[in-house]
Amino acid sequence: MAEQVRPHTVEKPPVGDLGRRLAARRTELGLTRKETAVRAGIAPGYLEYLEENPLAAPGTGALLRLAEVLHTTLSHLTGGDTESPPGTARAGRDPEFVELDPARCTALLGTHGVGRLGVATATGPVIVPVNYSVVDGAIVFRTAPGTTPARAAGCRVAFETDRIDDAFSEGWSVLVRGRAHLVTDPDDIRRLAARTYSTPWAGGRRELWMRVVPGVVTGRRIRT
Repeated sequence: MAEQVRPHTVEKPPVGDLGRRLAARRTELGLTRKETAVRAGIAPGYLEYLEENPLAAPGTGALLRLAEVLHTTLSHLTGGDTESPPGTARAGRDPEFVELDPARCTALLGTHGVGRLGVATATGPVIVPVNYSVVDGAIVFRTAPGTTPARAAGCRVAFETDRIDDAFSEGWSVLVRGRAHLVTDPDDIRRLAARTYSTPWAGGRRELWMRVVPGVVTGRRIRT
């Protein structure tokens, strides 16, 4: 008798604030849903319920175990810190400050996300956040005419991205200095659109593509 093959179970996209935060954090750590559940001492089916049911209301005990496994805080999982800047936790005991080599900086930069673009303007330097991706070693993002990022075309700029872990008082940052260029070639634009991770969170018509070619890349990490 032939062995019966069980159909592959495909995870549904997380829904609700808690579900999205749980799924995003375990993805950052490279954990599957089952691994996370086992380490937290809960049933995988229950974690599936938490991620896929927007009305899920777990007890504090389960959330605390999940926060510990996911190396985060209860406040972060429940969205209590959404209005607070990162880094409000106390400094760790015996922190170590480490300069990152160029290869590690490039790897961290390539994880994409939100970075800060520093632009010189007539009234002084301005820093604005942008959703970015890395394509062929360059930082690319979309913006709109007349915005501060659009003013960067043809200018030398600074670009910084980082990751702060309040639960462990650790983090890293990467700083790029280079020149920004407006992308105008239609084939180049189509290629960037196909290879970038996300559209701008700010929404609206943001059809100007900008590319920052790194000149100098430096980074640092604080760990405990």
